[in-house]
Amino acid sequence: MSTIPGSLHLLPVGLGPSEPAATHPAQVLARFDVLDYFIAERAKTARAELKRLGYSRPIQSAEIHELPEKLDARSIDALLAPILAGRDGGLVSEAGCPAVADPGALIVRRAHEHAIRVIPHIGPSSLLLALMASGLNGQSFAFHGYLPQKPDERSQAIKRLEQESAKLQRTQLFIETPYRNAAMLASLLETCAPSTLICVARSLSTPGERVATHTVSTWKKNGLPDLDRQPTVFLLLAA
Repeated sequence: MSTIPGSLHLLPVGLGPSEPAATHPAQVLARFDVLDYFIAERAKTARAELKRLGYSRPIQSAEIHELPEKLDARSIDALLAPILAGRDGGLVSEAGCPAVADPGALIVRRAHEHAIRVIPHIGPSSLLLALMASGLNGQSFAFHGYLPQKPDERSQAIKRLEQESAKLQRTQLFIETPYRNAAMLASLLETCAPSTLICVARSLSTPGERVATHTVSTWKKNGLPDLDRQPTVFLLLAA
């Protein structure tokens, strides 16, 4: 008789220092507790998050396997082997929801190929929280990850996103490495038309949360937010 695969639970983690009860339903916190096998980008980060979430088992008893630098079918199958053998496992991200702007998506795709049941759980997603709070178009939107680092290339990418937004009335979402947030905002204000709406969503679901949406011309008149080393989502909607 073949072994019935276990389930792969997609478990969101916090976006920063906040009370677990404020971001995670009780049933999700309880799901962490019944699992002792996890797949994560970094075991150290995952253990710290388990501790923060109030994991009731000894932290060192949790078996945590890290994603390798090269995610191919063989390495993914090794990560899924315990689940294929009938053990339930959890996939966690470095922040927020696994498999959304996250390499864990490849794990999930392979799980489907193996007919493993994939179960997503409710928790904080910086992208959806930013879109909800922005007041921009939630009927048509796209996430573009990181834009180019070099100033000229970044400006060109912003122009393309603004043109597409104007044509399709699409909200464009993107992120930046926290220590380059100020440079990103400066590029947006320098490159975009005065009437283009820019939303800055900083440190979502944490005590330092701030979300503000203004036209480029209004942003230039007002003081700019402190974004240094704070996780931030940028959103753009052209008039």
